Amino acid sequence: MLYGSRGTVSAGDKNSNGAATKSSSALVVSKNDDGDNNKQGGTGEGAIVIAKNVKKSKASVKIPTPKWHAPWRLSTVISAHLGWVRSIAFDPTNDMFATGGADSVIKIFDTAKACVGAEDALKLTLTGHLNAIRGMVFSDRHPYLFSAGEDKMVKCWDLETNQVIRHYHGHLSGVFALKMHPTLDILVTGGRDAVARVWDMRSRYQIHCLAGHENTVGSILTKPTDPQVITGSYDNTIKLWDLAAGKCMTTLTHHKKAIRALAMPSFENTFMSGAADVMKKWQAKDGRLIKNMSGHNSVINALAINDDGVAVSAADDGTMNFWDYHTGHCFQKSQTIPQPGSLDAENGIFAAEFDLTGTRLITGETDKTIKIWKQDENASEISDPIDMVSWRKQCLAEARQRY
Repeated sequence: MLYGSRGTVSAGDKNSNGAATKSSSALVVSKNDDGDNNKQGGTGEGAIVIAKNVKKSKASVKIPTPKWHAPWRLSTVISAHLGWVRSIAFDPTNDMFATGGADSVIKIFDTAKACVGAEDALKLTLTGHLNAIRGMVFSDRHPYLFSAGEDKMVKCWDLETNQVIRHYHGHLSGVFALKMHPTLDILVTGGRDAVARVWDMRSRYQIHCLAGHENTVGSILTKPTDPQVITGSYDNTIKLWDLAAGKCMTTLTHHKKAIRALAMPSFENTFMSGAADVMKKWQAKDGRLIKNMSGHNSVINALAINDDGVAVSAADDGTMNFWDYHTGHCFQKSQTIPQPGSLDAENGIFAAEFDLTGTRLITGETDKTIKIWKQDENASEISDPIDMVSWRKQCLAEARQRY
C-alpha cells in the first residue's frame, strides 16, 4: 500500500477504463502550489515525476573546487637498514627523525643533512629489540623516544644517555601501534592480542585495557578532546573510546577490509582511515562518515596529512596517492621504484610521515630504503593544472551512488 497526499493508492487499483495499473515502488503523489494533487495522477505518471526530480537533484550537485597543490617528487634515497623500514617518527623540534626496521634496529638521522643526502646524516643507532619495530614516537615534554615491536616489548629510551630506562610489560603478542597522548603523560599501544593498553608513562603501570576488538589493533590515534583514543583493527572496525571510563563510545563498521592506517589533521576535528577496500573521512566527534576516497587496488599501510591540507596514502604495491584533504580530490598518483639489487616485488611502502613543516615527506619501504619526497618548486597551476573534467565526473558519480 502506497500513501499519497490524499487517501491511499493501491498497487492493484484500476484506472478509469477498468484496466489494472502497473505497480511502482517509486510512486510519490506530488502537490501543486495550490495544495491539490498532481493532476497527472496514476502510478506511471508518479514514477515519471520522481525520475524528473532525481534528475534535477543530480544536475544541481554542488561540485567543490579543489585547492591547487604542487606535485611531489623523489628527492633523496637513504640506505641504512638491513630489513623493511616499518616505522618513522619526528622529534618535536624537527631537527631529527627516527626509523625502525625489521632488522630490530632504530636509527636516528639529522633531518637537514638527510634531506640533502649527506653521508653523515646518521646520528645514532639503538639496539635492544628482538624483532621488527612497528611503532615509535618522541615525547613532546621529555628527551624520550618510545618504541614498540613484534617482540611484545614497549621501551622508553632516554636520548641523553641513549639507554632504555623503562619497559612496559603486558602485551601477549606483537605490538603494532603506539601513540602518546598530546596533553597527558600516558602512552597507548595496540597489537596482535586485539586490545589497546593505556600506560602511565612514568610509573609503567597499565591504566586501562581497552578490549572489544576481535582481531589485531593495527593503528591508533590520540587527541585531547573526546574521543581521546581511536583505534583501527584488522576486524574491519574502528572504535572511539571514552578514556576516562575505559569504555567504547562508538563502533564504526563501514569498512569491509582490515584497517591498517589512521591519520588526523591538526586543523580540524576529523580523521581518515585506510583499508584495502576504500579510504574514508570521518567526523571525529561522533564518527559520522563524511566522504569515501578510492584510488588504490592494494592494502593501504600508511596515511599522513600535513598542515597545508595534503593527505598521502601509501600501499603495499608501491602506489602513493596525494589528495586535497578538504575536497577528496586526488591530484597526483605516484609509483615508488625499488632500488637496484632489489626484487621487483620489493616496492611496497610500510610507513609515511610528514615533517613538522609539512614540506618533506619520508617513506619507509620494503626495499630497505628511506625515501624523502618534496614538492616540485618549479611547478605552477599552468604547468600542472587541476583536471576539473575528471573531478566533475567523480563528483557526479558519487552523487548517483547516494540517490
